This record gives sequence, structure tokens and C-alpha cells, in this order.
Amino acid sequence: MEASPHIRIERRGHLGVIVLDRQEALNALDRAMVRTLSRTLAAWREDPEIQGVLVRPAPGRAFCAGGDVREIMTVRARDGVEAAWGFFHDEYRLDWRVRHFPKPYIACLNGITMGGGVGISVHGRIRIATENTVFAMPEVGIGFFPDVGGTFFLPRLPHRFGWYMALTGERAGPADCLALGLATHYMPAAQLAVLEEELAAAPRHQFAQILEQVLAGLADDPGEAPLLGLAETVESCFAPDDPLAIQHRLADEPTGFGARTLEVMATKSPFSLRVTAEQLRRGQSLGFDDALRLEYRMVRRFLEGDEFAEGVRAMVVDKDRRPRWRWRRLEEVPEVEIMRVFDPLPGGDLAFDWQDV
Repeated sequence: MEASPHIRIERRGHLGVIVLDRQEALNALDRAMVRTLSRTLAAWREDPEIQGVLVRPAPGRAFCAGGDVREIMTVRARDGVEAAWGFFHDEYRLDWRVRHFPKPYIACLNGITMGGGVGISVHGRIRIATENTVFAMPEVGIGFFPDVGGTFFLPRLPHRFGWYMALTGERAGPADCLALGLATHYMPAAQLAVLEEELAAAPRHQFAQILEQVLAGLADDPGEAPLLGLAETVESCFAPDDPLAIQHRLADEPTGFGARTLEVMATKSPFSLRVTAEQLRRGQSLGFDDALRLEYRMVRRFLEGDEFAEGVRAMVVDKDRRPRWRWRRLEEVPEVEIMRVFDPLPGGDLAFDWQDV
């Protein structure tokens, strides 16, 4: 497969720069983009001249708004489940490479960062939020589940915020991202060019030292984190692993937060909510690699079913925002249907390595 026209690869001194340049689609990742990113990381891992990698968006509204689910569903309809599954095979292997990349991996979350965009940022060593950062995992709203490593990082967020964000699609701004550990640094977007220039000029053997100095010099205070004001309430309401128990706690919450949150959850796929709760429960004790392997099982079952396709139709294709979910209430979803999503694959689990995608 040829390199994607939506990815610009630049070598600037000892810095490798990857520019996401598909702003007309909010930098949504198609398979060619995923494969280009993955191959570039594999090559730069072995290149002694490259001392660090910086990933940033071209000017626009988004860092990366997710995977191109419209295209995935088009491939599924035209070529079948196996062909559509190939996107996730490549995407999860890319996320694994981001996590295990041995050199500094610097993601500039300048804009909308959701779904697949989270996968190529939150697992990296350095994650920079700006005043434009909008972070979310909204998959339950399209009949899907928070993948790209969500099984691993969401249950590990403090105060059960991972559960809250996964089951509601709640957005986090820059201060929230820094406070929750989703970002490691905050700086105004105007300073990202300064960061890149300083790193591009860094001598090879001083790259790591200069990186730390520049980050410290440019880092700023994003101000108060609004979500943290809800920490006690979120931790109490989302303490159970069972979404039905969460629903009951929200119904009893007296401040209005519970009622508002129930209204939000009522718009999501009940099947996705039940599966996601079980996913996060399991994820609490899984390492990163096994979390991705579990998601690879899960996504196969979602592609075989119709909930994901219906969510994409309603929210992305037709945009009538009236999905016809298979089950309308959490308690209607059969337990056997939930557990089937996690069953081992006949062909074995996803394998990870640095060989060609």
C-alpha cells in the first residue's frame, strides 16, 4: 500500500515530524493513514539519526477525531467483515507501537482528540494539551466501545473518571486532561512551533536533555480543571462495576448531576453500555498488550453484529440521530450476548511486533 496523502513525514535535524493533514475529515484515520504512521514508527525506531518523534495536526479544528467509521462500514458492506476487521488489526498494532516506541514520542493534542486520535496520543511518552484540546471517548453513542487501549487506560484514571467518560462520552478540556494524567504537559498552541524549532535544532547527543529543558520552559498553567469539581460525586456514582447499579446511584444523586447523566446515558446503546462496563471491569487487571488483544476479540463481534452499523448510520451517515438499538434498556440485554463478545477468536489473538504491517 502506498503512503497516505493525508500524512506528511518530515525529518528536521534529529527530530522526526509526522503531520496529520486531513482536516476536511477532522483528521479521521483511514487505513492508509494508519499503515503510513505504523511503518514510519517502525523505520524510525531503527534509525540512529532520529532521536524523537513529534506528531501534530495541520492547522484546523482537530488533532484526530477518531477512525474513519464511515469508511469502515462501507468496507464491511462492500467486502465483508473480514475486510473491515483489517483496519483494526493495523490500528491496534499501531497503538502498540506508540506505547512501546523506545524514543520520545511527543503528541500535540491541539484540537479535537477522540477515539483513534486518543490511540495515537495517550499511549505516547509526552502528551501536550493546548487551549484547543477537546478529549473524549464517545463510542457508546455509535453502538461501539472505547477501544484503542481504552480497556487499559480508562479504568486507571483517578476517581472513576474513566468509567464516567466511557459510559457518557463526556469531554475533557486541557486542564482536565492534565489533572487526570491524559496529558503530561500544557502549553498555548502558539508555543508548539517554538517546541518543534528547538527540537529540530537540538544536537543528537543532547536531544533528550534539550527536550526536557524546552518542555519545562514552555509549559504553562491551564487553570482550574472543571471535571475535578465533580470528583467526589463521580467516584460515588460510578463506583460499581455494574451499569445497572451505577444507574441506581445516579437516580438517587440529589444535586442534579445524576439526572443529567442519566439523560445522557439514555441516548447511548444499552448493549454498548453493558459491554463497556464489562470491558473496563476486566481491564482493571490487564496489562496493555492483553487489553489490546481483548479489544481485537471484541471488535470482531461488533463488526459481525448490527449495533455498530446502526449507530454509524444514525450519527454519521444519515445524521438523523435516532438510532434503532436492538435493546432499549440495560436490563433487556441478555448476559449471554455480553459475554459472547469476549470469547476467544478461532484464529487466535492479535500478535504484536515491529515487522511490516
